[in-house]
Amino acid sequence: MAAKRKYPAGIQDFESLRRDGYVYIDKTPLIYKMITEGYPYFLSRPRRFGKSLLVSTLEAIFLGKRELFEEMSLSDGTVQPQLFIARSDWRWEVHPVFRFDFSETNLKDFATLDEYIDSVLLRYEKKYDIENSLEASGHRFANLVRTAHQLTGQRGVVLIDEYDNQMLHAIGNIEKEKHVRDTFSALFSPLKSLNEHLRFIFITGITKFSQMGIFSTLNQVINISMQARYETICGISKEELTTQLHQDIEQLAQENNTGYDDMLERLKRAYDGYHFSEKLTDIYNPFSIINAFSSGELRDYWFSSATPSALIDMLAKMPPINLQDIDGIVCESTAFDRPFNSYQAVLPVLYQSGYLTIKDYDKELDEYTLGFPNTEVSKGFADCLYQQVTQRQDRDDKDKSQLLRAYKIFRRDDELPPFIEAIKAFFSGIPYQLSDKDKARDEHYYHALLYTLLMAFGADVTAEESTAKGRSDIVIRMPKGIYILEIKMDKHADAALKQIDDKDYAGKYRSDGRPLTKVALCFSSQKRNICEWESIPT
Repeated sequence: MAAKRKYPAGIQDFESLRRDGYVYIDKTPLIYKMITEGYPYFLSRPRRFGKSLLVSTLEAIFLGKRELFEEMSLSDGTVQPQLFIARSDWRWEVHPVFRFDFSETNLKDFATLDEYIDSVLLRYEKKYDIENSLEASGHRFANLVRTAHQLTGQRGVVLIDEYDNQMLHAIGNIEKEKHVRDTFSALFSPLKSLNEHLRFIFITGITKFSQMGIFSTLNQVINISMQARYETICGISKEELTTQLHQDIEQLAQENNTGYDDMLERLKRAYDGYHFSEKLTDIYNPFSIINAFSSGELRDYWFSSATPSALIDMLAKMPPINLQDIDGIVCESTAFDRPFNSYQAVLPVLYQSGYLTIKDYDKELDEYTLGFPNTEVSKGFADCLYQQVTQRQDRDDKDKSQLLRAYKIFRRDDELPPFIEAIKAFFSGIPYQLSDKDKARDEHYYHALLYTLLMAFGADVTAEESTAKGRSDIVIRMPKGIYILEIKMDKHADAALKQIDDKDYAGKYRSDGRPLTKVALCFSSQKRNICEWESIPT
């Protein structure tokens, strides 16, 4: 087995990455295109998708550090390859670069944000030998840009990374939201008068908040977030994965005792599926891919690092969500570029945060179909939604653990009865106050919770899947068979089985080759649980 390469798991500094011999996917062709065509730019991508590394790369380019982009022989014998931009006609002039990284601090109190901005301005004032006049941040920033231009003869570059991080931490607190807006407006409002002193402006974040003093100032900002020509500027495309990382897939396959094609398929199911334009180019999650190569194991790296408690907090501020209502939802194109100040707009938040992605685009209607990108995201999101619905936020959830174990045995042995008994045991453990009188009479509640659990287990499951004559409640695809579930409330099993036959829910799966089983699950509003069930091969 060849020596394992070094993978930059968590490394966001371009210079360190290159000098220390880490793998780098060459994004400089797109960077060159961007920096030679115009400014200012805004790029929205989910957290841990490579935005900060992109900003660091831009900083190195505008600081004229050409040696970082040339072929580089390291002390350990490895060679960093030459990157595209080093072969281009880029002039490598040294510009004054002003970089703000708002991911560095959380808004615990008002002073935190103010102190960070002051420290950044003070650092650059010292660099250009400017005495701090104790003026407002905007005046200091404008003075910095003008003075740096005069001293160096080169126009400045402004890089603003994760600009929305502070607002995301302030959501729901009106006083903090106002402080963030006022602070950003004061700092960045001078940008509109500094055009002759600026060469380039680049802003990253998850979403666009209105009245933040950036977009209102830069009213001609170019939003490249959904432009097809820049869709691969962050993340790893399939072409990059199978060429630049081909040897890494082979090594991961060897470490897991499988073949190249099988490992590629497993990586696709787990980490692929992101689309950032109507072109629908497949993008793999870079954080998860790099961590999988580094550790030799396929795990849920991205979602587990996204602080599930914060996600639950976010979901709590939104209108109620059912997984089957959002996986496959259709929305207009205007939904993605709509500035907002609260979490009432569900779809933009879920898309821009990386929990939903574009699955299809209807050009004639200008409509997008959204869905979960891969199993890592669908499992993680379902698990967080389960915690929100059941108010069980501890990881030691015995009822859920027992049901998961029963599901794994069901998947392995293809034995349905023990799994149904485990479902009954799970529902009997739901607190009475959560199974209130209204929910107890609503089969949709049991349907939604069971579907959410199956998604959290990583099951190949669909809900409300359309057929020629109707929509089946839940379909579970197992290695040894396909199960078509119909859920009824206060009715007998024969009514559910009859509906499966009358609507021919099984028809679309007959060509699959796996045995088909129709399953009736009947709940009692009085018992708040399954009172009758039956399964028949079909």
